[in-house]
Amino acid sequence: MIAAVIVTHTAPAGVVMACVRSVVSAGGVASIIVVHNGADQGRGELAAALESAGLADLVSIVGTANRGYGAAANVGVARAIELGSTAVALLNDDVTVRLGWLAPLVEAIGEPGVGAAQPKLLVAGSDPAVVNSLGVAIDRYGAGFDIGDGSIDSEQSGTMPIDAFTGGAVLLSVAFLRATGGFDERWFLYYEDLDLSARGRALGWRYVVVHDSVVDHARGLSTGADGGRTRYLQERNRIRHAFRHLDSATTLRALWLSVRRLRHEPRGVHARALAAGLAGVPVALWHRARHGSPGTPL
Repeated sequence: MIAAVIVTHTAPAGVVMACVRSVVSAGGVASIIVVHNGADQGRGELAAALESAGLADLVSIVGTANRGYGAAANVGVARAIELGSTAVALLNDDVTVRLGWLAPLVEAIGEPGVGAAQPKLLVAGSDPAVVNSLGVAIDRYGAGFDIGDGSIDSEQSGTMPIDAFTGGAVLLSVAFLRATGGFDERWFLYYEDLDLSARGRALGWRYVVVHDSVVDHARGLSTGADGGRTRYLQERNRIRHAFRHLDSATTLRALWLSVRRLRHEPRGVHARALAAGLAGVPVALWHRARHGSPGTPL
């Protein structure tokens, strides 16, 4: 049984409803769980929209305090497991799925050792079709980036192995989620999917991108408009992720990049991010020593 978990925070009800309707139209899921992460603002409007569309029985809304994306995803996953799901499709609220998206993902995670299957994410409304993500990789400064981002879609078919998946749209097996413990909620936002991917790889799990499964991503609608907060979390978590999972050379380059950024505005944001990133290093190293990491030891 497959459940879809949609995490939302500040997106208008219309954006969330577009995601919900696409999942319903595509079929294949037994239940849809919308985790409304944060204040009650917009929750009543969404409930009314679901009722008006006749979807209230299929879609449940779970309200949570805003403890970050990973925490909200974990709440949705826990509910899905309670309902008997064997796999969970985790979706951003600004994603819409295309017909036929689910079956190739289900087939992929049926392969031995595959814990996550990511669809091909395209930029919504682009013509010709532009890729948003074919998986996630790490650059030489420890920064995560979407593979293929900005390139013209080649319409390739089949599956390819990836080292990491995006939390924006991915089918996760419940066995994988149980083995890893799900998302680490300390990241709050950004790099939580890279961390989960790395912890799973250390346990022997594999991931694939499935080109025959396509979703459209209206990028930028789901994270809000606080640029300073976004930059702070990205910088802080890049440092923590490097010390937790990456090789020594990449970790040193990641740290040096943060030091160099102190010369540029917004200096205060960069300074706070660097300080917070370094404050998390002891915990990152403790977890690395205790649980291991796919990266070369420091």
